[in-house]
Amino acid sequence: MGIFSRTRDIIAANVTDLLDRAEDPAKMIRMIILEMEETLVEVRASAARTIADQKEMRRHIAKLESLQDSWKEKAELALSKDREDLAKAALVERQKAADMAAQLKGQIAVLDDALAASEEDIAKLQGKLREARARQNSLVTRMESAQTRLRAREMYNGERVQDAFSRFEMLERRVDMAEGHADAMGLGNQPKTLEQEIADLQSSDKVEAELAALKAAQHNKEG
Repeated sequence: MGIFSRTRDIIAANVTDLLDRAEDPAKMIRMIILEMEETLVEVRASAARTIADQKEMRRHIAKLESLQDSWKEKAELALSKDREDLAKAALVERQKAADMAAQLKGQIAVLDDALAASEEDIAKLQGKLREARARQNSLVTRMESAQTRLRAREMYNGERVQDAFSRFEMLERRVDMAEGHADAMGLGNQPKTLEQEIADLQSSDKVEAELAALKAAQHNKEG
């Protein structure tokens, strides 16, 4: 059972509404496109048959027009021989051919209208098909994007990733402990900086100067 019944249903259809109401939009758009493509093939095949029929009719009309000329010549010949009865009979046959040609021309005119309608339908069907394919591409892109986001979230929130983060945290903790141990070993045994050594020399000079001053003072008291 198709989604559409005939060409007019497809042309009048609102693809967006059909997809909004569908339980499975991806499946629905595939069905829509398939039926549009099949209908387009059928309409083109019908137009091709119409064109073929017109060509056959035109060939028949050309033969009938040639036949009319032939019967006219025969009528003229009969008159020239004083056979009015034969001339009249020839003209009757000529009229039959003319009537048949006129009838075929009328049928060709009807087929011209049908062909014009088919051409218009084909253009509208192609437009609808382009719209449906664009919707399909949009659906595919959105589906792929959603699946990619889902895989990324599953990967980020998965047990393997969490286990990896846990192992990283354990390694970082071990490194912190090793660095802390190294820092602790160096406490109290830090080598003096250049500024510290110079300051020690300056302090030593002051002590020596004070010691010399005390010695001199004591020597003066004894003297």
